[in-house]
Amino acid sequence: MYELNEETKMFQMSIRDFAKNVVEPRAMEIDESGEFPWDMVEKLRENDILGLPFEEKYGGQGADLLTLCIATEELAKVCVNTSLILGCQELGSTPIKLGANEDQKMKYLPSLASGEKLAAFGLTEPEAGSDAASMKSRAVKKGDKYILNGQKCFITNGGTAETFSIFAMTDPEKGVRGISAFIVEKDFPGFTIGKHENKLGIRGSSTTELIFEDCEVPAENLLWEEGKGFTLAMMTLDRTRSSIGAQGLGVAAGALEYAIGYMKERVQFGRPIAALQGLQFMVADLAMLVEASRSLVYRAATAVENEEPGFSALSAMAKCFATDTAMRVTTDCVQLMGGYGYMKEYPMERMMRDAKITQIYEGTNQIQRVVISRALLGGK
Repeated sequence: MYELNEETKMFQMSIRDFAKNVVEPRAMEIDESGEFPWDMVEKLRENDILGLPFEEKYGGQGADLLTLCIATEELAKVCVNTSLILGCQELGSTPIKLGANEDQKMKYLPSLASGEKLAAFGLTEPEAGSDAASMKSRAVKKGDKYILNGQKCFITNGGTAETFSIFAMTDPEKGVRGISAFIVEKDFPGFTIGKHENKLGIRGSSTTELIFEDCEVPAENLLWEEGKGFTLAMMTLDRTRSSIGAQGLGVAAGALEYAIGYMKERVQFGRPIAALQGLQFMVADLAMLVEASRSLVYRAATAVENEEPGFSALSAMAKCFATDTAMRVTTDCVQLMGGYGYMKEYPMERMMRDAKITQIYEGTNQIQRVVISRALLGGK
């Protein structure tokens, strides 16, 4: 269904070589140190990879979503942390691409497209995860500024980004219809970075709290219009979930490739364990899941790009199926490698830890099932 054209195939091979030769040698060290890999940011900048999600008129590469998903997949095969740098650049900038006026776009997108600045997306709060209506952050307009107070949590790139898409209540009585969106810069008065999270996986990604104490946001930094924030957040997630699916696909495919190579070399009972039928069946099942995930992710990316009817549900399906696959495949691949799969000198246990978050962020997979069922059945 998704025969890639020659140009896309060439890009796929190029990003695969980049991932294998530049990213993979750093993957274990990034995980062990838990430090944000600024050297990987620089490599992504040098190769114009961070510019993929941006139009050419803003200095980007003008890539379609399928191409972006392919890049994410190849990076995630060897290092989910590095794939997340690209993913955050897409997620944090999408509200600007969708809701900004031309002046706002010209001010903020070129520096994001070049990789000079990193982006982040601030929606989640301690009491408002899946339930955005419980948001406590408030933005009150005073003259030519909004005064923003509140707290965000679990924000990927929180400690490294300079440009943030932030959501806050401007009219609490209206619930989700009272949420508005703003472009917030790191150096705005009253904006500080809070706790840095110590995580199970994606340890090289900076995940932090964001704290706003009478933070002064210029009124001109309002995205779209007041009360459109929740709509803008959902429009964003509908368009970026395919990329998280690609991340899950990548870590699953990378784990399976590694496990197969191990099985061909590991000898037990006088022959490689790849000759054991019970393990062969496990590999066959995992390979089917990976290929099904790839088809669904590529299909969803194409549907989102073309804004086909029902693309929101397809995007949710891709995210849900591919990331559930990532957890299943990495867990089974640890099992295929036995005790060695559990050891940190091999990449498999890291892949399993990194896979877990893909089922949680950008909407848990339980929420994805809500999105899918509503699309099929209607209702609320």
